[in-house]
Amino acid sequence: MKQKSAIMKLQIFGIFLFLFLGVFSCSSDSTDPDGNEGTAELHPAFGEFDAGNTTIYVDGSNFVIETNGLPNHTSPYWSAGHPLDIEPIVTTYADMAPGDIDEFNGMYTLIVPASPSLASNSSTTGLGAIGIAVSGSVIYNDQEGPNVPLDNAAVSLDYNGAHTGPQSYHYHLEPKAWSDDDDNLIGIIADGFFLYGRKCNSTGTYPTDLDASGGHSHATQHSDEAEYHYHIQNELYLNQYYILFPGNYQGTPNVIQ
Repeated sequence: MKQKSAIMKLQIFGIFLFLFLGVFSCSSDSTDPDGNEGTAELHPAFGEFDAGNTTIYVDGSNFVIETNGLPNHTSPYWSAGHPLDIEPIVTTYADMAPGDIDEFNGMYTLIVPASPSLASNSSTTGLGAIGIAVSGSVIYNDQEGPNVPLDNAAVSLDYNGAHTGPQSYHYHLEPKAWSDDDDNLIGIIADGFFLYGRKCNSTGTYPTDLDASGGHSHATQHSDEAEYHYHIQNELYLNQYYILFPGNYQGTPNVIQ
């Protein structure tokens, strides 16, 4: 009897220990590395980003987007002999910017809040990377230099509205390799809001309620709930181009470094 009693006590203790560890492990899943509760879930839109060029993960209440800066599509800016190198389509070798895609060290990291909010005041974009595209390369604004519009450099852009320099291959215009007059995801802007093509997924047409930066709150193919996001504005530039992001940040920008 004493032996059976001891066995029963061990069984009860084992069950208690199992339940205790189970509760502890479940509760620990909701904390970030710093011990804060409420770890975010990765936004479904990140499923569109090229897994070979980008690494995206949750860090507490933030999303971390890391990229090698390389695109996943063809361009005449790849070095000769590269599998994705093609002849120029809308530019010429004479008009192209110097440097090949694979000559640049384009490693970038962007950390944004998982739940970005609109700022009380908008802020201007600067030169350099202002966003990361789903292809892996970065997004620039509509300026070619300090107070220098894109006008004279437009002839150097490939069929994706992109060229090289000074730090990497980057997009200024609608990237035809994966978005051409549609609602496809373009990438994420440095303030944490996503950028989509010229059309709205909810209506199938061009949105008419955009703010000065091309943003509005609406459901998307990645969210059934209305959330703020940007669109490429359906306004022609130089009578033939569509600028990716000519406006101000409507949220608080984070450094892409």
